[in-house]
Order: sequence, then structure tokens, then C-alpha cells
Amino acid sequence: MLSVSSVLLVAIMLKHKAPKGWLTRFGVHLIVSAMAIYALNYSGWVTGLYIPLNPATIGAVSLLGLPGIALIACIQWTLLA
Repeated sequence: MLSVSSVLLVAIMLKHKAPKGWLTRFGVHLIVSAMAIYALNYSGWVTGLYIPLNPATIGAVSLLGLPGIALIACIQWTLLA
């Protein structure tokens, strides 16, 4: 299902000649979000906190920014504490 929707999304983007600027900006946000989570996990700044690097967490952080990291940390603390 995911592969079918991904192929259809790419087909629509190619058909309508969508501007490439938003795709580049979104890609940069994903990379920066992954680096921020990685830095938070391995810096030792917050002991006992580990946020996994997966598409859901990276997507939440890229969409919400720093409040996304706080949201994931609070959800993890609430569910696992």
C-alpha cells in the first residue's frame, strides 16, 4: 500500500511539474531533524533519554521542530515511566 501511494505521488509530481524548491527544503528539514535526534541521543545532554531514529520520529521533529523533540520525549516518558 505504501509503495503504491509513493509511486502515485511521484507520478502526480512529475505530471504537474511541481516546483522543486519545496522538495529540497523538505529534504533538508529531514536531514537536520535526523542529525538533531542523533546529537541528542549521543551527546549525553539528557541522561536516560533515547529517541529512536525512525521515520515517525524524524517526521514529527521535521514537522514540529524543537517542540517535536519535546513531544516525543514527553510521550516516551509518560508511556515508559
